[in-house]
Parts: sequence; C-alpha cells; structure tokens
Amino acid sequence: MKNKLLYSLIAGAVVMTGLSSCDNEEFLNVTHYSILEMSTMYESDANAKAALNGCYDLMLPSNTAGHNGDPFKPYLFTGSHPTMDSQATGWDKAFMTQSWNAQTTELSAGWNQAYAAITRSNDFLSGLGTADKVSDDVKRSLEGEARALRAYQYFWLATTFGRVPMLSTGENYTNTPTKARAETYAEMWDFIIEDLKAAAELLDWEPMDGQYGRCTKGMALAYLGDAYMWKAYRCPETANECYGLAKTALKEILDSGTYELNPSFTTLWDADEVWGKEAIWQAVLNEGDQWGGWDGAKWSEAHGWVGFYFGAPANGAWGTYAVSWELYDAYENGDKRRDGSLVTATIPEAKLKEIGKEHWKQSFKPEAWLASPDNAKYIGKGYAKTKIEKDENGKDVETLDCDIKYDPDCPIGFNPFAQEVVWVNTFHREPAEPAPTVYSTKHWRNGRGTHWSGDQWLPDHIYMKRLPNVMLDYAECCFRTGEEAEGWKQINILRNRAFGNMEVGKSSELTAKFNSYFRNLASVYGDNGYGKYVATEGYPIPFNETPVTVVDAQNYYAQLKTEKGFTSDLWKVAVNEERRKEFNAEWCLRGDMQKSGYLEDHIEHNYPKGFGYLKGFEAIFEFRTYRDFDFNINKMDMPIPADELIKNPACDQNEAYLGGH
Repeated sequence: MKNKLLYSLIAGAVVMTGLSSCDNEEFLNVTHYSILEMSTMYESDANAKAALNGCYDLMLPSNTAGHNGDPFKPYLFTGSHPTMDSQATGWDKAFMTQSWNAQTTELSAGWNQAYAAITRSNDFLSGLGTADKVSDDVKRSLEGEARALRAYQYFWLATTFGRVPMLSTGENYTNTPTKARAETYAEMWDFIIEDLKAAAELLDWEPMDGQYGRCTKGMALAYLGDAYMWKAYRCPETANECYGLAKTALKEILDSGTYELNPSFTTLWDADEVWGKEAIWQAVLNEGDQWGGWDGAKWSEAHGWVGFYFGAPANGAWGTYAVSWELYDAYENGDKRRDGSLVTATIPEAKLKEIGKEHWKQSFKPEAWLASPDNAKYIGKGYAKTKIEKDENGKDVETLDCDIKYDPDCPIGFNPFAQEVVWVNTFHREPAEPAPTVYSTKHWRNGRGTHWSGDQWLPDHIYMKRLPNVMLDYAECCFRTGEEAEGWKQINILRNRAFGNMEVGKSSELTAKFNSYFRNLASVYGDNGYGKYVATEGYPIPFNETPVTVVDAQNYYAQLKTEKGFTSDLWKVAVNEERRKEFNAEWCLRGDMQKSGYLEDHIEHNYPKGFGYLKGFEAIFEFRTYRDFDFNINKMDMPIPADELIKNPACDQNEAYLGGH
C-alpha cells in the first residue's frame, strides 16, 4: 500500500519498578501493559486516526477465522463456490454442492468476524460523536470511513445470510446480548444504504492523508449502487426506484474521472500494479519484512494461506481453489482474460482435437511466469484424483492418482501434477475425489507460491471493487431502466479491453513497467534452475501490437443464448457471462449473479444435472463437471450459525434450514 496503514489499536504501557526483597536487592522489574480509557482515542487527531485502525484491522477475516487460521475462506467459499465455476475437494466441496449447514465452521467464523468489526465501528462512532478535540475535517473523514466499514461488513452478512441482526451506533453484544434479525429485507437494506449514503457525502475521492487502503467516496458509491440493486432484488415492489438510484450512484463514479481501466487485464495482479487507477476498493497482501515468516498476527500469514489455496499441489501448495473446465471453455478465442487468469494441466494437440477443444490451446507458455522447469514436459488428464494409502508407519497419506505421461514434445499448457506429491493426511478424504486441473493465477504467480521453498513473492491483490464491477452493475441498471444502448456500450468497452485492443501502441510502456519483476525473478532463481524458464524479454503474455476485431456483445450473446438454451433475457445473459469471465476468483461472482436473478439459469444450463464425471470416475465427458444435486435458490440465504442461535435466542433460522433441511 502507499503510505501503509497500521492495523492496530492504541495501548499504553507503564513500567513497574522498585519492587525489592527485604535486603533491598532488586526483586522484579517488568513492563506492565494496560488498555487506556476509551476517551484517550479522541484526545487528538492523531489518536482518533490510530483508533480507527482497529476497525480496519477486521476488514477481512483474521488468521483465527475458520480452519487452520484460514483468513479468506468465508469470502472465498460464499462468493465463489456456489456458482460451481470454482471447485474444491474434501469438506470444502460443501460450498459447491449446497451441502453447508448451521455447523459449518467458515460461516460461523465469518459471522463472528463481521460482528466483531461492526462492534468496533459502533463503539468508535459512539465516541466520535462527542469528540470536541478532533478537528472537523478529520472527524468528517473518520465518520465516513467508520460508516463505510460498518456497511461493508453488513453487506457481506446480508448477501450471505439474508436478514441479520442490525446493531447500530453504541450497540454491541455486551450491552445488547440478544437482538432479533431485521424484520424485513427493506429494513436491513435501508440501514446499509443510509450508512453508504452518509459515507459518500462525508468522504473525498482521494483517501485521507494519501493512505490507500482507506475508504473513499468511490468505494462508498460503488457499494451504495450494489446495495440498491440488492434491495431491488429482495423487495421487487421497490425495484424501479432502486435501479434508478443505483444507476445515479454508479454514474457518479464513471463521470468522476477518478478511475480508468488498466490497458491490460493481465497485469492487474502483477507486482507493479498496486492501487492502480482501476482499483476502487482493494487489500494488498505483501510479505514485506516478514519474508518466510508465519507470524499469525501479521498479514504475511494471510498472504501465505492465499498462495496455498490457489497454487497447484505440484508446486507445494494445496490446490484448494480449482476452476471448472466449463468456465475455461466459456472464453472466446482471443479473449486474453482466460490466459491472463487461468492455467491448465498440459493437453497435447491430439487430445484437443479428439475432444473438439482446439481453441483451448494457450497463447503463451505458462511456465514463463509459473516458474517450474519440468512442467511443460508432462501431460495429464482433465481431472486430478487423490487416493488414500498407508505409509511405512501405517499412517494415512494422500497421493495424486493421475494418469501422467512424459511427452517432451507436448507444445502447450502447464501440468501442475508434474511431480509426485505426498503429504500426511490430517483428515480422511474420500478416495479418488475429483478436482479440475485448472487453477487461477490471479493470486498465484511467479515462483512456487509457498513458504516451504523460500521462493520469490508476489504481492497479492484482493480486489473487492474495481471499475469493471461498477461498469457491469451500471450496464444492468441501464438495461432495467430502458437505456439498452448504454448497457451494451459498457459491455463492449470491457470486451475491447479483454481482447487486447487497449494495449495497442502501449507495448513498450507496459513492458517497461511490468517486466522488471520478471527479470528480478530470473536473477533470484539463476540460470541453472527456474530462472531460465522465466520471461526476461517482453511480457509472458505478449501485448497486442495491432487491433483485432471483437464480435459485438449483442450478436455474440444472442448466439450463445440459443446454443445453451438460457431462459433469461439476452442482456442478463450478456452481463452475467461477462462477470464470469472478468471476476473469477474475486469472490463477488455469486452475489452479482444472484442479485441479477441469473444464478439458477447459470447452474441449470452451464452445469446441467447428470452430465460430466460420474461417481467412480467413469467418464461421460472428461472435461465436464458432474452435478448430482438439485439447485435450491432458497439455500442461498445460508444458515444462521448454530452458535449464534444458542447465544442469541432472539435470532431465528432461515426457512430453508428448518425441519431437518
């Protein structure tokens, strides 16, 4: 981050000295820590700014949330896996098969984390209201930031659980131990909208003190537009008014001149693209001075876990976040978003022809940025399988059970299973459970991506809102309010960028900005190791030198709608299929498709029940997902955690999880 924020609460320390034994020898000399009075937070501008850091500290789940300190699983699972565009094995698979329940750890961890953050914002706002020693300008910004942060936490709760208890300024679970959920969706969304409207009025386009990571007017307006759209979805009797208000908020962002698209989609996750002009709301995880460390109190560990989720097992990671072949197949020829965000197991050209997927041939050598010397030499099947075996000590171990062959002439792709991977099982996974051999590179590039090897690190960009989120939300609102030409215009702008036309004439500029990291990476690995596989000339995915023709969105999606049999309006297919291509692994996808009313259509036609891999791996199609459950939109209001129902008897359960469901 620029002018990095410190995420900590202020505390004071006093030294206890002079305690001695009876013969006057020093007995004890210790440092005693104590928490200062709440009023101390408001004795100066500096103290108030430092106090607000305690609210930012819980912006994302902490290292204590979920299993083994996972910091992002609540967002990762609820925002991606229910679309089936991202997939998993083991207990993580529950989030792509609607098998979660009120005891699911990630849901309770995310719930607790969100309300802890809301409590901090409520306490901070309560004291700030009477803080006469804080200057008006600083107070104005801090109130806007605190209200935006509270709305951000409620936004996740509301889009994940449906109606939730709404604690207001000064309320927490100490002074308000029981509170019922909002009686109606309108009541809940109006609370969130009011916070975001106030924040947008109080905040400026640029962050206070130039500290990127603070909430801004753009962030508040982006979520305000989103919140109005969610209210329209939940309260259809207000839809016309809400879509109009959402469009106004989103257009203010587009007209502000504050944000602009990055010329290259691919570079958005590179080391040298931190808080760029496209970013509206983002967290940047950087190992920094904690190189190789696992200190759970620092965001370095959060970075480590993300690398393990997204990296392939052959690179020492877990491969928790697999991407479906259906999503990989959704990209048109020439759409650089595919190769810019996804990488696959190696597939020889003969196999591509056999399955009719010649367009899957990647336009670059992935080993150029996923440095591994042998990966390009192996081929594998479309799905990775695991099996449980006993080691010499009789312990369960999990091994990859893939049909891997050596093929030095295989011209394309990256096989994450190029080396045998065996690790001691801490849980008993069902034998031979499948996962697609497709991985997202948005959070895993350059180096092996794990702490085990001490390899080079790439700062990880967690985009919550970037300009394309606003553009596609605005397009949807335009379609709903009768401005179809403007809606198609926004989609076509993004498609033009996706096919590389915004890169034309900027190759030298972009190479100069982004290639230095790759040259450094090569020098770290050296000529005899990974270094010789890293791109040192140009960029791993070459920038376009000449314009290409992009099929008009309306024509392309009219054909796709017919081929797939989608039942949704044409514009709805276009907006949401573009969201799939743009936002894989960004954790907003499920919410965007749900509020649009497209999620059921997507599941039914992109993942038809009964096709793909059969149980036991008797393949009908080797590169398709097998769905054996009936999708239930009511389950997208996920269950209120069981612990919350016990602690807060005024809170009730969602309907889909009553009566043994």
